[in-house]
Amino acid sequence: METITRVFGSSGAWLLTPLGFIFVLTIVVFFHELGHFLVARWCGVTVKAFSIGFGPEIFGFTDKKGTRWRLCWIPLGGYVKFVDDDDVTSSSGKTLKRLTNEQRKGSFRDKPVGARAAVVAAGPIANFLLAVAIFTFIFSVFGQQITSAKVDSIGPGSAAERAGFQPGDLILSIDGELIESFSDMQRIVSASPNQALNFVVKRGDQTVNLVATPEFKEFTDNFGNKMRIGLLGIQRSASPEEWTVKRHNPVEAFVAGVKECYFIVSRSISYLYGIASGREAADQLGGPIRIAQLSGQVATVGFIPLLNFAAIISVSIGLLNLFPIPMLDGGHLLFYGIEAIRGKPLSEYTQEIGFRIGLAFVLMLMIFATWNDLIHMMFS
Repeated sequence: METITRVFGSSGAWLLTPLGFIFVLTIVVFFHELGHFLVARWCGVTVKAFSIGFGPEIFGFTDKKGTRWRLCWIPLGGYVKFVDDDDVTSSSGKTLKRLTNEQRKGSFRDKPVGARAAVVAAGPIANFLLAVAIFTFIFSVFGQQITSAKVDSIGPGSAAERAGFQPGDLILSIDGELIESFSDMQRIVSASPNQALNFVVKRGDQTVNLVATPEFKEFTDNFGNKMRIGLLGIQRSASPEEWTVKRHNPVEAFVAGVKECYFIVSRSISYLYGIASGREAADQLGGPIRIAQLSGQVATVGFIPLLNFAAIISVSIGLLNLFPIPMLDGGHLLFYGIEAIRGKPLSEYTQEIGFRIGLAFVLMLMIFATWNDLIHMMFS
């Protein structure tokens, strides 16, 4: 915070919210669209435009293959525009524009279904690869600050007390998964509310087996954001000497980065399943306003935490785009899968109905997420 005040001044720290948001969204959108762009070029599709943002152009140039690279004023997404289409996510039911024979060679819609599927899938895949690259860089260059999963104190009446935990216990594993740090334990516990977990604990010279069920409770982070997660009631009060920085070699860092992405995906899917089953509250779903707010908060900590946050958002956007909802990349992949099985595409009418339903769903989701964001801002 001291560095930020020096750079922006105490009255200018508010700039971190839009700056952090623009940084996070720009890097995530750029690599998503870059995935579409590179595979499209590889498949022989003519790309007319590559845009970051919407609206009037701030800056742009045209490369030697005729693609217009654009940076626009509204930083809420981006697109690639093919010679025969508006963008990679537009409806396949639209009538092809009149093209010359030469232009048709670069048409997206005239490519085999496998090539079209590869172009569409490349965007979300690029998001996952970006996240893995960021995590690999952070883990190998800066490492992870960790402390052992030792129990220093236990909240009275907590789930940990009822399970029989004692101060001084060292948690070795949870449900067979090796625990190397206190944060490893926190992650599993926070993602497992109301689920019985099997702990293996070292107590002095003995190994003790305990079963504990994290309670679903509201937690407030250092920025005042409230969230509901699983809590045991175990506290760690590590001294500076008990913290270590664990740096990985590039291979270990890559593996750790993949595991980090897997954790984010599994936690996201678990949360959505919890909403569907009534176990989780949908008010935790956020949209651009929440991302902007969190970006500003994380930026106050430093650039590396902001980069880490960008990786998390990249995984989330990649996963969201793979959902089989028309208008999203996953919806296109669903249609292409049906086309591959049938040997011919669905009728234009069927696809048009599907995209209208998908558009309505996406708009409702955006409205709901924005409403959650506004409520969160008013009452946080």
